[in-house]
Amino acid sequence: MYGDKVVRWERWTKWPLVVAGALFLLTFALEVIDPDSWWALTVARPLLIVLWALFATDYAVRLVLAERRWHWFRRHLLDLAIVLLPMFRPLQLVEFVALLILAEREAGAATRGRVATYAVFGTVLAVFVASLAVLEVERGGSGPIRSFPDALWWSVGTVTTVGAEGVHPVTDAGRAVSFLLTLVGLALLGVVTALLTSWVLERVTVSAGVPAPAGEDQVEELRAEMA
Repeated sequence: MYGDKVVRWERWTKWPLVVAGALFLLTFALEVIDPDSWWALTVARPLLIVLWALFATDYAVRLVLAERRWHWFRRHLLDLAIVLLPMFRPLQLVEFVALLILAEREAGAATRGRVATYAVFGTVLAVFVASLAVLEVERGGSGPIRSFPDALWWSVGTVTTVGAEGVHPVTDAGRAVSFLLTLVGLALLGVVTALLTSWVLERVTVSAGVPAPAGEDQVEELRAEMA
């Protein structure tokens, strides 16, 4: 859809950029948790700038290589967000969740296990990133979030939609992070519901002796897109 050059470039750079994203996340975490340390002052900040420049270069190259640039831009707004907030690049690994849920009707229990794995991984990562983000914006304010354990406790309470009593963001940026993390919690609830529904339908289908619908064309299309 966007040209063979873009496909080749993405194939060559995918995993190096995921590793760079993980390094960015680790470096950012160390800087936020202990901003006055030697690591944060002398190593972390220059390294973060270099990694961000790497992500921005990748985005610019893919945009230039795309045959239909405006269409590519509109279809890759998430990539633009990753350039602006490169700590979220590892979350690209969770993009397969939606495809796996759709393919679940054909793939059975093995695929269901993969969906659960990706969902758990994505949720844990989102909680960790949200904890760092809310600590970064709340630490200097008058709110109750002043340490990483406070931020982590708030994140867990928010993503599970049960709340963290007495711990909440007070800044506008912190509330924005809270809103996004709430959406992650709702998405997780949707994944869990889909998995349970799929399992129940499969049990009922097997018990009734009714063959499952084929849907081979749809499954092959999804496999091609994932590849």
